[in-house]
Amino acid sequence: MFKKILIANRGEIAVRIIRACKELGIKTVAVHSEADNDALHVRFSDESVCIGPGPSGKSYLNIPNIISAAEISGADAIHPGYGFLAENTYFAEVCESCGIKFIGPSKEAILNMGDKAQAKKIVRKGKIPVIPGSEGTISGIEEAKELASKIKYPVIIKASAGGGGKGMRVVQSESALGNAIMTAQSEAQAAFGNGEVYMEKYIEEPRHIEFQIMGDKTGEVVYLPERDCSVQRRHQKLIEESPSVAVNAKLRKKMGQAACRIAKLVKYVTVGTVEFLLDKKDNFYFVEMNTRIQVEHSVSELVTGIDLVKEQIRLAFGEKLNIKQDKIQSKGHAIECRINAEDPERDFVPSSGTITHLISPGGPGIRIDTHIYSGYQVPPFYDSMLAKLLVLNNNRQGAICRMQRALNEFVIEGIKTTIPFHQKVMDNAFFRKGEVYTNFIQRRIWPER
Repeated sequence: MFKKILIANRGEIAVRIIRACKELGIKTVAVHSEADNDALHVRFSDESVCIGPGPSGKSYLNIPNIISAAEISGADAIHPGYGFLAENTYFAEVCESCGIKFIGPSKEAILNMGDKAQAKKIVRKGKIPVIPGSEGTISGIEEAKELASKIKYPVIIKASAGGGGKGMRVVQSESALGNAIMTAQSEAQAAFGNGEVYMEKYIEEPRHIEFQIMGDKTGEVVYLPERDCSVQRRHQKLIEESPSVAVNAKLRKKMGQAACRIAKLVKYVTVGTVEFLLDKKDNFYFVEMNTRIQVEHSVSELVTGIDLVKEQIRLAFGEKLNIKQDKIQSKGHAIECRINAEDPERDFVPSSGTITHLISPGGPGIRIDTHIYSGYQVPPFYDSMLAKLLVLNNNRQGAICRMQRALNEFVIEGIKTTIPFHQKVMDNAFFRKGEVYTNFIQRRIWPER
């Protein structure tokens, strides 16, 4: 097994990886920016190295500094977490050339599936439904106009090299197309260091259903029960749950097996996620594959009891899967709310500052993944997520009631958070009935915005 792993990330995912490493008996190295000098991942790790100033471009995206930190500390592997460099082919290649194991899939798999436009080409060969759109990236506005006229508006522009809702724009008419492409390209370049975008037909009122997969070096791939990530704002997931009320056993098997076929097409090793859109007639379409651990992996961990971060590390080291498909079962219902440092009453504007008072919820079936503490200074440079609040109960209604209790107990003072927003969603009659689609927030929560 690896002796020492450097975590090339920050926040709750860095803390989560450190905890998994400690339980596996692996030493850890935290890299951090100057703004994160007092961060929990720095405190919890065995060693730490400052890699630059606060802005991510000078620290968490600074490949030479990260590699230097790994070499100086003697780390034999790097875990990229999610975001930042997690799906950066060049970073994976540099790690390999320096003799440092990249804890993720091969650079070829990242290139093929991390690039969303390339991924669609591969999936088409596997005869798995994909959303109509561009064959590759968009090279110019005239090409985009011609394609949009063929597949019909509305269309959606997406970043080829990333996810998390960044670099995405829905376009309703040709007059808005040029500006949408430029905005998406600029946002993608800033977030992922790659401004390439592609186009898809925008399917209205679908559910966003995704499958966690795990693959080993022998070609064995298994899938876990689906996650429903339909509650989104500007393509950024806010609430995730498992299982989905829209997926029965037959459909689950069909979609899960399709996810595994996709992974096998690119000889995928370690953990990943295949994402689909599901329409009201149970037709599903491949959207993308995330070649990394995801924010919402914790939901799958709750319903299956499988530690996905440990499995990711083991598989990256070259161990075989020790979990058989017929042994993977879903027990109960899990819901995750992303608690962000944002003001939902002011169009979710980011809120930085000092957390002056913190009370975390507890009791049966409660899990909190976080990096915050009382006195923590929320920096303005990074993603706004403060914590993932998760609950598990015997059924969906029980999980909703438990989440309501947990949200009411959760106190974060000194900054604005999305706790009130989540309380509003849990009280919503349509959410409670399971009638959620990717436009749920603008239709059912704040239709006037």
